Amino acid sequence: MAEMTYLEAISDALREELRADERVFVMGQDVGAMGGAFKVTDGLLEEFGPRRVIDTPLAESGIVGTAVGAAVVGMRPVCEMQFADFVACGFDQLVNVAGKMHYRQRLAVPITVRLPSGGGFSGGPFHSQNPEAWFMHAPGLKVLAPATAADAKGLLGCAIRDPNPVLFFEHKHLYRRVREEVPEGRLLTPPCARIARGGDELVVIAYGAMVWRALEATEDLDGARIEVLDLRSLVPLDERAILDSVARCSKALVLDEANATCAAGAQVAAVIADRGFEHLDAPVRRLATPDVPIAFSPSLEHALLPGVESIREACRELLAY
Repeated sequence: MAEMTYLEAISDALREELRADERVFVMGQDVGAMGGAFKVTDGLLEEFGPRRVIDTPLAESGIVGTAVGAAVVGMRPVCEMQFADFVACGFDQLVNVAGKMHYRQRLAVPITVRLPSGGGFSGGPFHSQNPEAWFMHAPGLKVLAPATAADAKGLLGCAIRDPNPVLFFEHKHLYRRVREEVPEGRLLTPPCARIARGGDELVVIAYGAMVWRALEATEDLDGARIEVLDLRSLVPLDERAILDSVARCSKALVLDEANATCAAGAQVAAVIADRGFEHLDAPVRRLATPDVPIAFSPSLEHALLPGVESIREACRELLAY
């Protein structure tokens, strides 16, 4: 085991997969000599050379389209978007080409698209979005969103080895703030939920950076035994784990950093209402970001994103219901 940050764990996963499989290569703007916008790919060019760590023009549609072409002839490209927000420029290639290629032509498209997402650093409306819901209902795409360093490494390894196109949402706020021991060597973490902390009075369901926010808010909340469920994967969504937690706890708070309408949290709440209703002792409660562009101002951004105090207040209301 080695201690790594969330960012270092992602970099380590890339390095392990590049070493293990000659078909894997990395591509994106400034991933080579510059080492990526956040230095995730730093050092890869020196070890693997310019044929496997490829700097591209600033053209997300071209990056994804090129990756699709390489994948259908047997390669395993890993694309980096400098910010998740910019994936909108490659939307058509992902949704209408990569996601549907297997259904249309029975061809595997093993591409991984790394998407630095989320707020908390005053990046403004074009660099702080959580666009994972854009892809959750697009056929053929998988959507992963790790919260821990170990899961970041293991889920990325899983994504790169998957024959399907995978969107890998890595939260920028966690890059250098999360540090923990991570297994060495190649790591494969299945795309299913995990219990971040056990409990039986209330479950808070979250993913990405909101898992840590949930753990902080409920660590010692009036002595209540509050469970925190980390989804880790949004597609496939681990409905069994969600319903098991609801059955055990009887009350549920769904926490989502993305805009409220049609977000991942909305789907989780719908699953609970549809298939877990008989276990509920209170209405399903949701906390998400209002449907407005995320603010550049630190104080306004703080007010928009679900915070520790708002989570505590929602938990107290549910516990008292």
